[in-house]
Formats: sequence, C-alpha cells, structure tokens
Amino acid sequence: LQWSSPPEAIERFKSQEIWFPPPQFYEFCRLCNFPSLSDLHKFSSERALEGCERWMPVMLTASDGSIQLLPGDELYPEDPDYTGEKKTIMSTDKKVEELMKEGRTFHRIVIKTIHNYAVYVNIQAKYKHINPVMINCDSSDYNSKL
Repeated sequence: LQWSSPPEAIERFKSQEIWFPPPQFYEFCRLCNFPSLSDLHKFSSERALEGCERWMPVMLTASDGSIQLLPGDELYPEDPDYTGEKKTIMSTDKKVEELMKEGRTFHRIVIKTIHNYAVYVNIQAKYKHINPVMINCDSSDYNSKL
C-alpha cells in the first residue's frame, strides 16, 4: 500500500507503475479539483443534500480504441442498458480522433490502451457536482472545441 495524492496517483498510472479502471481514473480527475482534504470535505458537506444521479457508462468501440460514454454526452443512448439484458453493442469503423473532432457535447473517457485514458467533459455537472479536471495520458489534443 502507498498513500498518493490524486495527481500523484495519475502520474503513477501514466508511468505504468499502477493501474486502475476508467471509473477510478475519472474520480481521481475529479479529486484533482481539491488541493486538500479539508477542501474536499467542505465541498462534500455543502452539496450533500443536492442528490445524485445513477450512471452507467456505455462503451463505444472505435477502430483504434474505445470510448466510455457518460450521461450528457451527445452519443449517450436515451435508454441505456442498465442490466446487460439487451446485449447492446455500440461500435463504429471511425477512429477515436474522428469521433472527437465531429463531436460537440462531451462527457466521456477515451481509452486508447490500458494506460492511456483521457477524460473530456464540457457539460455542466448536475446536483452541484464538480467536473473532473480533463487529463490526457498522451499528447493527443481533441479539445479544440472545448
């Protein structure tokens, strides 16, 4: 076990010292908004009664990677398959870069490899939540429209 700040954990992830799945990467990016534990505590206390939203990431497979779509993203389905019973598969022959350049409303995690994620969000978070800091583990720049 090793204690790390969220930015340190992300750096260790990027250098392939550790691994965590996309939802945890997203949460580490959100935690990067808080320079101290007391700031996080203040934020969580102030928004505690605001409510929350059920999320189910929806995977979109592109020709050169995957994108986890989250609620509010323009490609997120209106009726996501919360149980897996529908066996819905979203895929495209397009490359991730094409999908990013064509898009306007983002709430997604781009997955190029197991150690190369990027978070893109340009929607307003609901229930007074805070959006993640947008971090890209490689040099690709898809935020020209953000």
